[in-house]
Amino acid sequence: MELLKSSSKFSKKQIFLLSIPVFFSNIAIPLVGMVDTGLMGNLGETKYLAATSVATSVMTMIIWSFGFLRMGTVGIVAQAFGRSDYREIVKTLLRNFVIALVVAFIILIFTPLIKSLINHFFSTSNDTEVLINTYLNVRVFSVPAELVIYILIGFYLGIQKTKISSLLIIIMSILNIVFSSLLVLTFDLNVLGVALGTLIASYLTVTIFLIFTYNYITKKFKVIPRFDNLIIKSKIIKLFNINLDIFIRTLFLTFSFLWITYLGSKIGEDYLAVNTILLQFIILAAFFLDAYAFSTEGVVGFAIGRRNEKSFLTVVKNSIQLSFITAVIISLFYLIFFKEIIYIITDIEILRFISFQHILWVIIIPPVACFCYQLDGIFIGASQTKELRNAMIVSVIGYIGVSILLTRYLGNHGIWFSLLLFMIFRAATLQFYFKNILKKF
Repeated sequence: MELLKSSSKFSKKQIFLLSIPVFFSNIAIPLVGMVDTGLMGNLGETKYLAATSVATSVMTMIIWSFGFLRMGTVGIVAQAFGRSDYREIVKTLLRNFVIALVVAFIILIFTPLIKSLINHFFSTSNDTEVLINTYLNVRVFSVPAELVIYILIGFYLGIQKTKISSLLIIIMSILNIVFSSLLVLTFDLNVLGVALGTLIASYLTVTIFLIFTYNYITKKFKVIPRFDNLIIKSKIIKLFNINLDIFIRTLFLTFSFLWITYLGSKIGEDYLAVNTILLQFIILAAFFLDAYAFSTEGVVGFAIGRRNEKSFLTVVKNSIQLSFITAVIISLFYLIFFKEIIYIITDIEILRFISFQHILWVIIIPPVACFCYQLDGIFIGASQTKELRNAMIVSVIGYIGVSILLTRYLGNHGIWFSLLLFMIFRAATLQFYFKNILKKF
């Protein structure tokens, strides 16, 4: 935040410097997925990769659906930080902690129903179905810790402590990789090992950073966190409205990726497994590019809090330009090293062969998708959640309709062509709503 305070302009260099720690943390998140995919892809049978594909897709949809716990925290905290209202920052943090624990409890209760729906809708073998249930029986207990981690990330992004939020993610990812690799390679636990690795890493990380956050708040803000007087009607209504919009938006977004898994399962388990591999490339690019979005969320909120339209518009222009340039570099990297990475991820020849047939999509999608990623961050920082919700609903509905048609005629290529069009839909609808943010100045 010092960068913004020191200048009415926010240059590409300043945005890049602010985003550096987020780059490292965001790479860590999809790297876990890459490692998990590689662990399952080298066990010699497609069923392991197919099972983790379905199970992790469902868990990702569930957990990411409550991404409002991060995004809703960022916008409110950033604007309160701009006003130097430290007590409101702490109250927001505590309110979202309570919401997270309630949500986690509800998810645990509905786990049997979730497993039943998966077994009903996804076309997998009996062996794969057993592995899916094995994963879910363990992974679901990591939900409370993962949701609280969302809030902690949102808090540190909101006060522009990107290095701390990045460190949190990096530590959790490293622990996840270490424990998953140990349990799979040493103890031969395959799918169970991957789920246990995530469970252990989540609770170790949240314990460390809850202690750190308490000390940070009491020393830096001079505020003692208290759970009394949290229920203020106006604050709850505002928080509920923001969170509800983001929840609906994120639910539709995560469903779009689950839809890829669903369509792949209808074609066959080999394509289901391949789409899991290809998604790791898309997710890696998305999280890398999201570094610009994440780091500018708080800046956007701060600029709005200060009513500084000039800084806001400069951030928007420069962050989008940086995102596009970075996306092109990522695509060039994929073009050069795609084959080598595939050989590392899986030793199954049929999966390698099908993957090579789809290289075009992992190259094209990042430069196109970067615009909607960055616009997401801008709208989150501005707390324009209604527009985020509406844009996502329209885009997903169009995407589902197009994907059904294209998959029928183009097979698995139709799935990826549809995803490309989905990214275009998102960017176009958000651009349409952009004028609403300017009304804040």
